[in-house]
Amino acid sequence: MKKLKIVLMGAGSNSFGRGTIADLMSSKELNELDLEVYLVDIDKTALDRMFKFAKMLKDYHKSNAKIEATTNRLEALPDANYVIAALSQKRYQLWEQDFLIPYAYGFRHIYGECGGPGADFHTLRSFHITVPIAQDMEKLCPNAMLLNFTNPENRVSMAVNKLTKIHAVGLCHGPVGTLSAMSQILGKPTNDLEMTIGGLNHFHWVTDIRDKKTGEDLYPEFRQKIKDTSFPVDTLTRRMFDIFGLFPFPSPSHTGEYVSFAYEICGPVYMSWKDEIHAQEEEEKYGVKLFSKSKIQSVVDGDEPLTDELARPSGEFAIPIICGIEFDQKKRILSVNIPNEGFAITNMPEDAVVEIPAIVDAEGLHPVKVGALPEGISALCNKQVSIHKLLVEAYNTRSKKKLLEAMMLEPVVDSIDRAEKMIDDFLRIEKAFLPEFN
Repeated sequence: MKKLKIVLMGAGSNSFGRGTIADLMSSKELNELDLEVYLVDIDKTALDRMFKFAKMLKDYHKSNAKIEATTNRLEALPDANYVIAALSQKRYQLWEQDFLIPYAYGFRHIYGECGGPGADFHTLRSFHITVPIAQDMEKLCPNAMLLNFTNPENRVSMAVNKLTKIHAVGLCHGPVGTLSAMSQILGKPTNDLEMTIGGLNHFHWVTDIRDKKTGEDLYPEFRQKIKDTSFPVDTLTRRMFDIFGLFPFPSPSHTGEYVSFAYEICGPVYMSWKDEIHAQEEEEKYGVKLFSKSKIQSVVDGDEPLTDELARPSGEFAIPIICGIEFDQKKRILSVNIPNEGFAITNMPEDAVVEIPAIVDAEGLHPVKVGALPEGISALCNKQVSIHKLLVEAYNTRSKKKLLEAMMLEPVVDSIDRAEKMIDDFLRIEKAFLPEFN
């Protein structure tokens, strides 16, 4: 029986950990293999909770997997085939700083997570967690694939691919939300649709939407129906669709991070969502149910039963990709974040990390040819790619100059002096989570 070792980094997370473990334990394909799963988290309390929960999921799904847990990644990584990671430190406290500090300097950004001046520091913190893990992988499991859920997706995946020999693939559930919105507007089941996207994570655009059986182009019908739809399409999404001609990821908090005009339409979205973000209670996002750690703890303690809902798979793409490779399934994955090899998007750089569909088989992931994006969209995306590259260079060389260059490309940054002072504040306030810059 073929052996397969999968390491989950950040496994103590009540959302990522629960969902990914459920995916692993419920996979009929992986149950045919000699599967070893290692859970890794530096938070021992969270890790212990998820380790116990994982054993409950194993019994629930009748999996044969061997499950281990450790706070030391060096114990888990040797000879791993795949590493699946979702990583952060003091996520919500630092996110608040990412929003409030630029806002205090007069930069009218709206969210501060994956794009804009605050997100540049989220990026650097994520580099500082993920790149060292990839460097350990080079020594302990050099042929392993890193399946990365750590935000900002494109930036983290680019850093790993450029600064190490590890092959990193970024994964995000956002495109599922885009497909769901289009299916509701069209009045057709998602399973009947084949959607092609192109662009960047949280800033992708639908280039093609077709009937999966007949191949009929459904964009003309979509353009007509969206004019009268009762589906709640936000103002920013509508305006961007009207101006640029393709349907964007319908999440204004995300797409608005990459343009200069979102504030006048949305205002400071982070402030209106702040309480919801901090609550971390049960909610549904892009069709995926998220559960609080208190809910999982109650199940582990025996105070509540393990329900079908808690045990169900997440719908994320990591395990389908692993199965596609291990069983040579030659299937289409809705979206991945991978280098633009062979110019899958013809008017974006080949070393950009782009969000596009891919075909997965025994040889790995193969980009679906998307073609050229409309000029306005490619210009918006390519500016972000330049920011990605400068941030990778700034991190690699520890250069404040390169960091300032990246900052001056941000659409909402309109002052050199204020940007320099803001950078100094960030480097002082977040010193414990960043490398030293010179």
